[in-house]
Amino acid sequence: MNIHETAIIHPDSIIDESSYVGPFCIIGKGVTIGAGCKIHSNVVIKGPTFIEEGNSIYQFSSIGEDTPDKKFKGEETKLIIGKNNIFREGVTVHRGTIQDNGITQIGSNNLIMAYAHIAHDCMVGDNNIFANNSGLAGHVKVGNNVTLGGYTLIHQFCNIGDYAFTGMSTMITMDLPAYVKAASHPARVVGLNTVGLSRNGVSEDSISNLKKAYILLYRKSLKLDEAISKIEELNKKYSDKHLLNFIDSVKVSSRGITR
Repeated sequence: MNIHETAIIHPDSIIDESSYVGPFCIIGKGVTIGAGCKIHSNVVIKGPTFIEEGNSIYQFSSIGEDTPDKKFKGEETKLIIGKNNIFREGVTVHRGTIQDNGITQIGSNNLIMAYAHIAHDCMVGDNNIFANNSGLAGHVKVGNNVTLGGYTLIHQFCNIGDYAFTGMSTMITMDLPAYVKAASHPARVVGLNTVGLSRNGVSEDSISNLKKAYILLYRKSLKLDEAISKIEELNKKYSDKHLLNFIDSVKVSSRGITR
């Protein structure tokens, strides 16, 4: 185990012997760090926090801290982090609250860039990129392969669908369906994330189907239930998993979708 002599390690923490903890880090009670992790200098990790293998956490990040939610009264809540994530400088991630399920959870292979914030009770999937200073308020759910532009802010309880993309300084106050791009303050939908879909190997046929669905939802002046019905008819013809995911990301919305 490679732990710098200036690091402070709680005796009840568990750190895999293949991981590195750098100078002036503080690893608190109830923290578990898996194999091959690199905790750079001046990082604070509080527990209960469970970090799987291969994560890199850069200087001045605060991981697993108590939430500032005023309803929080010191209950034991958790942060769970998957594999091979990168947390760049100054990232903050808070544990959950008992007002939700008590867990903040981050999947695997995410890049969380400098000074981004993930608040209490957020659920973040895999292969996402959160650019500098992006921020998730409490209870936000983010799918997979999402890109948040720098300074993007997401209101509490919003859902962000798979492959969604936001431009710089976008302010999200309603749910963002899968596969779409949003920009501006407040957010408005500006197109389909075709570049992101192509880069992630989504077929041209699926992209074509999603374009048809996008037009029905955003360009035909249909009521929401009418648009969903027509997209479902479209999916009966093509039986496309991405089309079904698009439909589900709209139907699951409880706040209404970004238009």
